[in-house]
Amino acid sequence: MKTVAVISDTHGNRAAIDKLDGIFAECDFIIHLGDTSSDGMYVAKKFPGKTYIVNGNCDLSRLGEDEITIKIEDTSIFACHGDRYGVKRTYERVAAKAAQEGCRVALFGHSHRADEREEGGVMLFNPGTLSRYSRNTYLYLVINGDKAVGKIVELK
Repeated sequence: MKTVAVISDTHGNRAAIDKLDGIFAECDFIIHLGDTSSDGMYVAKKFPGKTYIVNGNCDLSRLGEDEITIKIEDTSIFACHGDRYGVKRTYERVAAKAAQEGCRVALFGHSHRADEREEGGVMLFNPGTLSRYSRNTYLYLVINGDKAVGKIVELK
């Protein structure tokens, strides 16, 4: 069993990021889904070797990858920011891309709205945002073999 902390759309709110240090320390992996990738680098410096960074549409410095596919245990995961797949309107394109990549899980941000659902056989997770201007949420994901269970958690 492996655990993954997933954050997105932090937009420079390092105070919120710092509140997750305990979670980050205990997790096997950390994924930052963009906006702002320099925040992802901030996390990676504190937790090297287990942090993945995806670029968002506001990331001019592009410190991560545009998309990644990673395998944790027997579960393949597609991760992107979401803007290129129109996730503010529909999840159909991101679900199709994940399926095309052979992934059963897709992670994305961009909309600042936490959500979890299944579409086309793909589990879709948006951790929401850690920005200063809205309710702060992240995703705690547990992978056990080929099963993935996620929980959207509100940061207090």
